[in-house]
Amino acid sequence: MTATAEDLILRSIPFLETIKNKTAGEELEAYLNTHHGPGDPVWDDLAAIIRDGVEQGWAANIEVDGPHYRRSRISEPSERLSWFSITAVLMDSVEEFRGQYHQHPYGEINMVIPLDEGAQLGGPRGWQGPGWTAPEPASHHYPEVRGGAVIALFFLPAGRISYDIDAPDAS
Repeated sequence: MTATAEDLILRSIPFLETIKNKTAGEELEAYLNTHHGPGDPVWDDLAAIIRDGVEQGWAANIEVDGPHYRRSRISEPSERLSWFSITAVLMDSVEEFRGQYHQHPYGEINMVIPLDEGAQLGGPRGWQGPGWTAPEPASHHYPEVRGGAVIALFFLPAGRISYDIDAPDAS
């Protein structure tokens, strides 16, 4: 498969149309994992396209903290995407690794695509293998990975994410 960013955008449009009026949180997360988890055409198609994008170098291609932590904004929010943005992150570490602390002002819809068997992404509600997370508006956390490489394909309402929030004191 030779996928493009436009292929990812086009495949995302009908999916985002179905969730555009839902609020991120536990209820949406459960819905997505029940109706659009691995094995569903939406999840399988998006996963195949974004895997191809990472391999081809057009997705998750900007180093944040070396080659094991990369990110890229694939599309800014637009009317055709129901005012969501699309971003891809690659995190790769067998040992637990923490990314940049951030906040989701309007929530986040996050597709978790492990590249290595057993790899997981950690977020506000714990560890997630293949499937979805949907942190609610105003949630904040360190993204974490363990067990290998994971792609996080995330959809942000209005493209909002904030890195100018202070992490809680670890002491």
